[in-house]
Amino acid sequence: MKEKCIYALGFFDGVHLGHQALLRACLTLAKENNCRAGVVTFATHPDGLVSGKTPELINTVEQRAQLLYGCGMDSVIALPFDKKLMTTHWSVFLTDLVEQGAAGFVCGSDFRFGAGGDGTARKLQGFCESRSLPCAIVPQQELDGVRVSSTHIRSLLAVGDVEEANRYLGHAHVLTGQVIAGKQLGRTIGVPTANLALPEGLVQPAFGVYACYIHVEGKKYKAVTNVGMRPTVDGDHVTVEPWILDFEGDLYGKTVSLEFRKFLRPEEKFPSLEALKQQIQKDAEKTKALL
Repeated sequence: MKEKCIYALGFFDGVHLGHQALLRACLTLAKENNCRAGVVTFATHPDGLVSGKTPELINTVEQRAQLLYGCGMDSVIALPFDKKLMTTHWSVFLTDLVEQGAAGFVCGSDFRFGAGGDGTARKLQGFCESRSLPCAIVPQQELDGVRVSSTHIRSLLAVGDVEEANRYLGHAHVLTGQVIAGKQLGRTIGVPTANLALPEGLVQPAFGVYACYIHVEGKKYKAVTNVGMRPTVDGDHVTVEPWILDFEGDLYGKTVSLEFRKFLRPEEKFPSLEALKQQIQKDAEKTKALL
């Protein structure tokens, strides 16, 4: 017999304060009914198939899962959002989940699902009542009178307001990537930076310099991170380059995670590498003081 699980339904991009309210309701319902707590989400954003316009996302599917597990979920199911799923009637979608062990559901009051978005929170509630399954509908969450949404958080990140974005997220904005070889110009001025390869399709923080924490092989360091085109050295593509303070070692090929904590200044072109070095040293002192 499959282990019974209460599932929270949604996309959960960012796993923000609104999502966390759903997850708390899911955990409560699971405890009351002696079940596990889990999430059913989608590997890709439904808008990509429904409207042909995929929004730039806050997290990769792997980062989402990590954040969801960090909120206490026992399982995370990321379904492939394909044409078959897009055209599945909402009641069939729920029935399939019940047959696979779902013992109840949680969703937001504005959640839509099933073919044509015909499934609503009210219909989900009716489905659960007809089968004597526990169900919780969580109202939209607000912070300072503003609705907490992935769209709002994306707009904050796009203008560099990571502190405000983090308030709506309820945690630091995280970027995870593999360290790849760069031009190593930083080493020539005593500022050896790591060059991160970032997954495509994520929202790009505004160009500039940020105070960050970086997680490297289970340890946490402070880092000055530049996001942008590196105009002083005539860069021709966007890079994310953290200078990890008080760290020595080879990171090539390793995966690291950046926590964005504060925007320090916009990216700018300096008259010389020496002027750039002096500014980065100031950025480092500021980062140490802030973090």
